[in-house]
Amino acid sequence: MDAGGTAGDAEGGGEGGGVRTALAGLTTRGRSFLAAGIAAAVCAYVLGQSDLLRVGLLLGVLPLVCAAVLHRTRYRVAGSRRLSPGRVPAGSEARVHLRVDNVSRLPTGLLMLQDRVPYVLGPRPRFVLDRVEQGGRREVSYRVRSDLRGRYPLGPLQLRLTDPFGLCELTRSFSSYDTLTVVPRVEALPPVRLSGEAKGYGEGRQRSLALAGDDDVIPRGYRYGDDLRRVHWRSTARYGELMVRREEQPQRARCTVLLDTRVVAFEGAGPDSAFEWAVSGAASVLVHMLERGFSVRLLTDAGDSVPGEGADGFAGASQGTADAAGLMLDTLAVIDHSDGTSLSSAYDTLRGGNEGLLVAFFGDLDEEQAAIAAKMRQRSGGALAFVLDSETWSREPSEVPGPSDGSGERLRMLRESGWTAVAVPRGAAVEEMWRAADHERTTLTTPAGGRATR
Repeated sequence: MDAGGTAGDAEGGGEGGGVRTALAGLTTRGRSFLAAGIAAAVCAYVLGQSDLLRVGLLLGVLPLVCAAVLHRTRYRVAGSRRLSPGRVPAGSEARVHLRVDNVSRLPTGLLMLQDRVPYVLGPRPRFVLDRVEQGGRREVSYRVRSDLRGRYPLGPLQLRLTDPFGLCELTRSFSSYDTLTVVPRVEALPPVRLSGEAKGYGEGRQRSLALAGDDDVIPRGYRYGDDLRRVHWRSTARYGELMVRREEQPQRARCTVLLDTRVVAFEGAGPDSAFEWAVSGAASVLVHMLERGFSVRLLTDAGDSVPGEGADGFAGASQGTADAAGLMLDTLAVIDHSDGTSLSSAYDTLRGGNEGLLVAFFGDLDEEQAAIAAKMRQRSGGALAFVLDSETWSREPSEVPGPSDGSGERLRMLRESGWTAVAVPRGAAVEEMWRAADHERTTLTTPAGGRATR
């Protein structure tokens, strides 16, 4: 995360451009001195006062000399920046460490260090550095914080050089910058049992048969402890060594997280809006499922997924789990509303058959989109929906929570098609709604696993 550069070489140009740069660096005090010197020289010429002329020359020449000396000063200063950490959840703080090294043979004068920061991260930090000796270094740090997710550039770093009299000030800029990624908030979710999860051995795994007949046998070499009843004699005779049938193999359970990003489905903006809740909920579910060993895929209403993931998504419970979670969070950090109005693209992306567990975060659903969402249940092993109704989220927190009439009808349609659907009230925690979904599932399912009638 380091960005280095030499401040003295940051600006170039010809001699004329250098003179203009030096004169443009005159401070208010320097311009006042120059104006007073010119006025004193004119008065001395009109009144014939030689002493006043000498004072005027002194006042007028001093800022010009300071500008020329400061412009000719060739400090070679290297700067670097380090973010700790480079990826933070919304509402958390990150610390930015700045380091300045004097790599020239001369000590520097008074330096003002300034870093460019987007306004959403806080005020622009400024530091005054005393004289830096030859080969010396100075280190400073500041904190940044944002309640809005996104990717924010930091830099370039700027150094302001000034003379001892404060008559001239020049700025030298570094060329490099860093990026701070603010990801959605992730809440820890309890390990509840949802329909559609694997029922085999291992966390997030299921068994699939690899043996459909003698023609489909996938043999492997005999290992100590294998059951002799699994010896495949035909393959043993063919390969000349003891071979056994591979009757079953572990298959990782899959989970698809569907995020509705249609602009027509959400109202309002800001960290407390319904859309931001849906993004935070999707991030929490993705991380939770990865930690449980699922192959997780992120899908939007436009049918888009995270770049770089495989056909079955990112595999959890492996060495790359943290990297996969980071990549998905980086995608959610910059995700925005789509211009689409339909969920049909997401429906087409879902494969038929055993898609595994489907967790969806829906905004407003009209009758047509609710029908499309209901058909998605047929393409998954289990389906869980969090529905965020704009009318519900527009209510004041003091009002009685509950779904609106339209939202209640959409929930009924989803539940009748097999979804475990819950309405998300304003201000609810993701962990609370996750438990509510588990309670909804248990009330709709009999102990034997069948659907209960209401």
